[in-house]
Amino acid sequence: MYAHAARTERALLASQGSFYLATGLWPIVHRSSFERVTGPKADFWLVRTLGAVLAVMGSAMLVGASRRAASPESRVMAVGAAGALAAVDLVYAGRGRISRVYLADAAVELGLAAGWIASSFRRFQRRSRPPEIVSGELIGD
Repeated sequence: MYAHAARTERALLASQGSFYLATGLWPIVHRSSFERVTGPKADFWLVRTLGAVLAVMGSAMLVGASRRAASPESRVMAVGAAGALAAVDLVYAGRGRISRVYLADAAVELGLAAGWIASSFRRFQRRSRPPEIVSGELIGD
């Protein structure tokens, strides 16, 4: 993989990991400010459970960002989580079941998913392109 693509994916992992770690810890560390922004919650144990899972995923993404290149597992986890969280935000905020503030989260999640999809598309294009020969050297592997 090209160094630029690896840097882009590491930056995506670091950004998403930081976002998930922070937003995951938020309801665990400071319930009152979390509910002030997102609205009151009936089952706060469930909010804390999801927060803990997001914090763990964010930590794993940050570890992945420290590697030379994003692993396939990291890429699947990142795009899958972003897509799933965006879908939940859009469906339930759209139905009025959760606060409309979650539409802002959906926008962030969709942006992250778009970044991963664009990165995957570029990777596929590079693989399907024949290598070039420049000055007797094979370029593009």
